[in-house]
Amino acid sequence: MKKISVCIVDDHLLFRQGLKLLLSNLDYINKVWEAENGQQFIENLPHNKVDIALLDFEMPVMNGIEAARKAVAIQPDIKIIALSMYSDKNYYLSMVEAGACGFLLKNSSFQEVEKAIVDVYNDKSYISIEMLNEILKNPPKNNSSLLDELTERETEVLVLICKGLTNNEISEKLKVSKRTIDKHRENLLQKTGSKNTANLVVYAIKNGYLNL
Repeated sequence: MKKISVCIVDDHLLFRQGLKLLLSNLDYINKVWEAENGQQFIENLPHNKVDIALLDFEMPVMNGIEAARKAVAIQPDIKIIALSMYSDKNYYLSMVEAGACGFLLKNSSFQEVEKAIVDVYNDKSYISIEMLNEILKNPPKNNSSLLDELTERETEVLVLICKGLTNNEISEKLKVSKRTIDKHRENLLQKTGSKNTANLVVYAIKNGYLNL
């Protein structure tokens, strides 16, 4: 696997330094940058190539939502993993809209942090089980007209996407071409009004496609 450059954006020095030390010991980590708030992160981003940004939600000067939006504008291929102390669905949905595709609680184990980084780097989404459970607290929305629009194959692809499979993995599992799966994913994004995989996960949970 190609070496990954990571930036830790958090206003707590001890948290940044501890996580940086752990990440620096991993063979597949190239460089670990630090920023104490969103503004410092954005100011330095044009000068540093960052593959993964671990971005705290609540920070002084510039919060995670604003920083995520600006980061994606500067480096469209950056992958953002949002960090929070709380499994709040409003925080999750706001960060999805801002461009995040991974979500971790700050009390997660380091093994979970590793998995999130690797999954997100490989174009998968990662959402901690606590956040998924928070979303599930809301009753599923009954949107029968939209449900009827999804074909049986699209429904199958949607569930596999939510389970973290890439388009290549789905094509192998369903024994169809990757181009076909690409088209199914494109249709799913359009029909559900989703911007990315994280949006699709929210949609699937709220409409009863994904049971945890």
